[in-house]
Amino acid sequence: MNSAQRPHPLTVMAAAVALLISALIGAQGSVMHGVNKEVDRLVARDLAPLAPASGAGGVAVVVHLSGRTFFFNYGYADQADKRPISSDSLFNVGSVRKVFEAVLVAQAVQRGELKLDDPVNKYVTELQGDYIRRVTIGELLAHTSGLLLPTDHPPWPNDHYSLQGFLDALNAYAPEGGEQPGKQRIYAHSGYILLQLVLERRYGKPIAELIAHGITAPLGMTSTVVPERGPNNRALMDPALMARAVQGYARDSGPIGLPGNQQGYYDFSGTGQMFSSARDLAVLLAACLGDAPVAPELRQALQTTQRELFAVDARYGQAMAWEINNVPGAKIIDKPGGLNNASAYIGLIPELKIGVVILSNRGDVAPFEIARNSLLPELARMVRTPIVTNAQRRTHG
Repeated sequence: MNSAQRPHPLTVMAAAVALLISALIGAQGSVMHGVNKEVDRLVARDLAPLAPASGAGGVAVVVHLSGRTFFFNYGYADQADKRPISSDSLFNVGSVRKVFEAVLVAQAVQRGELKLDDPVNKYVTELQGDYIRRVTIGELLAHTSGLLLPTDHPPWPNDHYSLQGFLDALNAYAPEGGEQPGKQRIYAHSGYILLQLVLERRYGKPIAELIAHGITAPLGMTSTVVPERGPNNRALMDPALMARAVQGYARDSGPIGLPGNQQGYYDFSGTGQMFSSARDLAVLLAACLGDAPVAPELRQALQTTQRELFAVDARYGQAMAWEINNVPGAKIIDKPGGLNNASAYIGLIPELKIGVVILSNRGDVAPFEIARNSLLPELARMVRTPIVTNAQRRTHG
């Protein structure tokens, strides 16, 4: 072959580069296919069984992994009309709402508008009782206030609180077990109702408006709302949102309430439960994990809420609303929520940028146990042991 017939060196190099890129793309595609299959397998194994064979309820799931978001849906939003659950179905997320109030406080602290060691009666000035006047905002956030009203734990009472009744109960509060502010972790719904009042008093706006302005609107979460409670304990929502609300079911698969059902012991404005969808909470997941474009102040607040404020023991800790679980192979930061006809969960492994949302319209499931003990640790192992490595071992071993 003479020189005129030989390929130009640059042509040879370009061909080699093209082959390398093709090989890399093929390998990456193979890895992604393997990841998809493994995520599918884990979710089908752990969460598909939460949708009962009777059709009374189901589950919507989000998995955030390696910068990607996966959606899964099983069962019915409403058994009567055979309406399937979708990623846009609207669920009562119960105490997951507490994360949003914690973020509002973190933002306020960053701006110098609140302090964690501020006593709550600096803002809710009616609180002058011997015990409650010593409780701080930070203690409410971390469930270390020592508050324990009848509405906080079973057996659930029949009595409800008006605003004045709630303030009277707090002023009269004296712990029966010698609890002290800041000295122990006792989960208290009443503490976050009081935190709502602190925020509303500080800013002169209702809590739903504060959440929308500070969190959901900036993140583009268009299906996350805190409606008032109307007749028949049903949320007062826009008809388009109500059309997406799920029917809730009990342990015996019987319906509880109507779609949009709210429950609570506090009969004053702002105490209705939050509703959201899997698609909206996927946005929050990505923001909490630093995998979405977020304004710096909001990003800092989201991260701040995840830091431990109180160590319960070597395994468990309490952050701002979030709970910290040090399980083998992973540090899980999460928040469960639920009622007798709804179950909700959002969980993170921040160091690996893994997140999970689980929403069910049944009250007899425990998604937090599944996520903490199985799904999230398995996803962590996937990230630490890439599928491509396992494939290579099978090929060459």
